Amino acid sequence: MHVIVDGFGGDPEQLSDENVVRAILDRYPDEMGMTKIAPPTVVRYKGTKPEDWGVSGYVMIAESHISLHTFPERRLIWADIFSCKDFDAAPVVDDMRRLFGLREMQVNILQRGLEAAPAGEQAPEAAAAPRGRA
Repeated sequence: MHVIVDGFGGDPEQLSDENVVRAILDRYPDEMGMTKIAPPTVVRYKGTKPEDWGVSGYVMIAESHISLHTFPERRLIWADIFSCKDFDAAPVVDDMRRLFGLREMQVNILQRGLEAAPAGEQAPEAAAAPRGRA
């Protein structure tokens, strides 16, 4: 499952706070039933344009990753939650809206191949696919 969030009209103070981003990345894996495999990494970024600065962070989870990128001057956040395990996105999306004071959000949810073939077997699509060059 892949949840992509574009959030608009957020609170610049919250969007610029590295501790807010770090706390979110630290607690979301547990709240989503995922397995955190490393502490969150959070950095402040300054771009070549004055409005292109913000806070970016990610946390590696056994199921894949969660990342956040904020742009306080633009009042914008991009979030990406990618997992090979299904989860309920609504609580996370609602929490981001509340914490960052987002006025608008575009949320896209992509279903991914959540089940791997057992060891030694091919996935059904691969088994049925013709062999040769693509």
